[in-house]
Amino acid sequence: MKRLTHPLLFLLLLASGLLSGCKDDDKALDGTITPVSNFIAPGDNTFVRLDPASNAAITFEWSQARAADGTLVLYEVMFDEEGGDFSSPVYTSTSGTNGQDTKLVLTHGDLNRIANLAGIKAQDKGKLKWTVNASKGVNVLPATASRVIELERPAGFATIPANLYLTGSGTEAGTDLSKAMPFKRISAGVFELYTRLSPGEVKLVDQTTGTPTAYYMEGNKLREGDQATSPAATPAVYRVQLDFNNSAATLTEIVSVGLWVSAENKVKADLPYVGNGVWKAENTPIEFFQESWGRDERYKFLLTEKDAAGVTSKRYLGSTNSDNQRATASSPASYFHLVPGPDSQYDYAFKFQSEADGKNADITVMLQPDGPYTHQVTIR
Repeated sequence: MKRLTHPLLFLLLLASGLLSGCKDDDKALDGTITPVSNFIAPGDNTFVRLDPASNAAITFEWSQARAADGTLVLYEVMFDEEGGDFSSPVYTSTSGTNGQDTKLVLTHGDLNRIANLAGIKAQDKGKLKWTVNASKGVNVLPATASRVIELERPAGFATIPANLYLTGSGTEAGTDLSKAMPFKRISAGVFELYTRLSPGEVKLVDQTTGTPTAYYMEGNKLREGDQATSPAATPAVYRVQLDFNNSAATLTEIVSVGLWVSAENKVKADLPYVGNGVWKAENTPIEFFQESWGRDERYKFLLTEKDAAGVTSKRYLGSTNSDNQRATASSPASYFHLVPGPDSQYDYAFKFQSEADGKNADITVMLQPDGPYTHQVTIR
């Protein structure tokens, strides 16, 4: 038998094979899919009272879509306002395992943020629509239906700022955003700042560059927005405490800060406020108290405060230790840290260093956001 060696015949056979292969590939790349046709959970019009702090979660689950070629289908969940048509959803997310799962788990915190995007205000109830897109390659097919979930938001903010600053004409920092005063972050969502407020604009922002998110105080409430009125009718020094977890604002006026001497059980010197969370008394006489057993050198600080209702109270700032040795030139910085303490004459007091007896000293209390609250004694 003759072998087929003619070049033209060889090319015809090669082309025939390639065309056959292309037909097989076209069949393998069939992108036809069926839409999601059944939702499993949560039930339509399910009501959920959101509690982000609990870490509770809701599982959104649906039936499987099918691909004509039996290959993988991916899923995307869309959320929209109750009257929306998903043409511009407020939130989208692929399902679990990079879109392969037929379910999506969202925490109450996630849903709280989505509700906020949909315009549901804190402490209000509102409804969201949700549906699922199935996709294979460029072929995206929406589900044949959608469901509604009703949510009740808590008092706190959906998104809590990582940082917070104070700015405005009614603040010590003025209106230059780059010079805004930072708050001390006490815990997640809770901030504190000792500062002077005056009549004028007082604004809270989450950053000092670009376009920050703005907040303001309205009585004992914390609100989001550019409204910026001062809570101070006259200039005064305050401890400003803000809790984004429950939208609470607390302003406590610091009427005075005094050097409180344990042995005499009273304030011996007032420390004037000098700005930026600092109180300082210069050239203050220090005289240890003569007891039968020796000379007593214990001291701490007494803050006289006034709440929004005008009620006055006192609060001690003292040592982290119930008892101390006398301070020395080599005492660590932590020795001088200030923390709230009990109304006790001698406990949780500091001790002046021996060289202070009979001398004058500059005494500085620093309640600033960039480190632990602390104080300094400088002997003249």
